[in-house]
Amino acid sequence: MAIFCFITRKPFIDSCDFIYIMQDHFTKRAKAQGYRARSVFKLKDIVKKYQFVKPTDSVLDLGASPGSWMQYLSRFCRYVLGVDISDVEDVKGAYFLKKNVMDEDIVKEIQKYKSKFDVIISDMAPKTTGQTFVDQESSLVLCERAWFIATHVLRGNGNFLCKIFQSKEGDDFLRELRKEFKLVKTSKPEGSKKKSKEVFYVCIGYKVIRV
Repeated sequence: MAIFCFITRKPFIDSCDFIYIMQDHFTKRAKAQGYRARSVFKLKDIVKKYQFVKPTDSVLDLGASPGSWMQYLSRFCRYVLGVDISDVEDVKGAYFLKKNVMDEDIVKEIQKYKSKFDVIISDMAPKTTGQTFVDQESSLVLCERAWFIATHVLRGNGNFLCKIFQSKEGDDFLRELRKEFKLVKTSKPEGSKKKSKEVFYVCIGYKVIRV
């Protein structure tokens, strides 16, 4: 299939070439900078905007595959542990736990690496079905699971980040988070696709004091 010139009606570019030319800008940038996925720019934007992560922080990355967030964080953070049900290729300066976050022993397994973290981030997302309500509910379940883990391993005054598909139930979850943190924002960071319903809940300053 070819793409035709509107005036001459003659083909001037093959559709395959057109798709290549229009390849996602952020995907190209990620590859050029040595990152595994475009999602790294979402985290970079949030870190820059909210000073979300500091060099002295220990960070837990839930839903870490393919590892771009681990790559970025390991360049300046004191400690990084990624968790995912899928394999992740080794990232220099970071640790990885292959584990389903829904497993009953997930907190115990994470604490074998480190008992407490300064920052917990989640880029987890469900396999979409095309049914809006089902996808929203599945996304919320993952966010609630990330929060469950955070309540066990996040230090007092720590930060929490999760990706969620917008919904009424998601708004209810957001209100609950606002009770737990000093500052909570909804963010659509650079790198997010404009048509995507995903947003990030940026939570700063966990109020529960933990040693």
